[in-house]
Amino acid sequence: MATPRELYPPTEPDYAVPPGETIREFLDDLGMTQRQLATRLALTPKHVNQLVQGLVPLSPEVAARLELVTGMPARMWNRLEADYQTSVRRLHQRDDFAELARWVKDEIPVGELVKRGALPEGPKDERSRVQQVLTFFGVAHLETYRELYESNAVSFRQSKAFKAGPGAVASWIRLGELKAQDVRCEPYTKAGIEAALPRLRQLTVQPPEVFFRLTRDICAANGIAVVVVPEITGARSCGATKWLSPTKAMVMLSGRYKKNDQLWFTFFHELCHVIRHGKQEVRVEGDVSRSDPVEREADEFARDLLIPPAKAEMLPRLKTLDDVRRFADEIGIAPGIVVGRMQHEGYFTYKVGNKLKDDINLANADG
Repeated sequence: MATPRELYPPTEPDYAVPPGETIREFLDDLGMTQRQLATRLALTPKHVNQLVQGLVPLSPEVAARLELVTGMPARMWNRLEADYQTSVRRLHQRDDFAELARWVKDEIPVGELVKRGALPEGPKDERSRVQQVLTFFGVAHLETYRELYESNAVSFRQSKAFKAGPGAVASWIRLGELKAQDVRCEPYTKAGIEAALPRLRQLTVQPPEVFFRLTRDICAANGIAVVVVPEITGARSCGATKWLSPTKAMVMLSGRYKKNDQLWFTFFHELCHVIRHGKQEVRVEGDVSRSDPVEREADEFARDLLIPPAKAEMLPRLKTLDDVRRFADEIGIAPGIVVGRMQHEGYFTYKVGNKLKDDINLANADG
């Protein structure tokens, strides 16, 4: 009689797990940051980050250091690395290498990812670059990449950014995912984030180094990882929303426009997607068509949260910048946000009031 194993022979997995996943679990268990681990291992933070992402091999020397720091024998770390490399080689044999090489060359901004430390500087040969890019996206096949980063990305298909550079948009999103993985969040609670909206709105009057820290903490306490990733050339994206798990959402900001009115509008627009819209779609805000009712709803949510409709009736009566300052103080938001709204609705030209808008550099605020 045939055994279950004979009837149902085990299939090889279609994925490869780098040793970095075990390192990440170790960090999570001990509440240790990558920077702290780098110090203990006498490695650079960049090298540890690339180890965690599986972008550089785990050498026997590093395995020996990990044994001292984690207590897990070096032979186990070496075995994890060997198994990973074997799986990668097996998986790559399934794909048409020429197609993969064209994808990397034509669609993926490899040079920019190298500059950001997301990909290693070398080796640079085609086969190595293909492996590095697949590892960066955490996929084993090009079809999987298409499904995860294009097919499910509704707003990509509605934006000029998608038509101009889908690989740039996907790379930007992936950088956000990797950054958000290291943001500790409580499980998502819709009631909690809705209750926090007035506090978040009050932060518009604070300087970037204050409002970003508090915004990030408030959102993390309610299951939302807020991350800043400067846009990648060709993506033309200012914000994005993606659910990383059923209990954790990601809100990405690029700081593209570098003004506080645009920043806060984008932020609350993304929060609307988290609170009101589906968990399966990736939403990217760039040159998105406003014919999409979901995008219009998010616009209206951000608009009315920042300046409630009852207060917005006063906007046509504001004639001077002093009027704007008094009105902003009365309703408790930054005056630059009022200027942005008045420019958008035609009460001011786009040349009037810009000095009331604060310059924002979220890269510095994010540390």
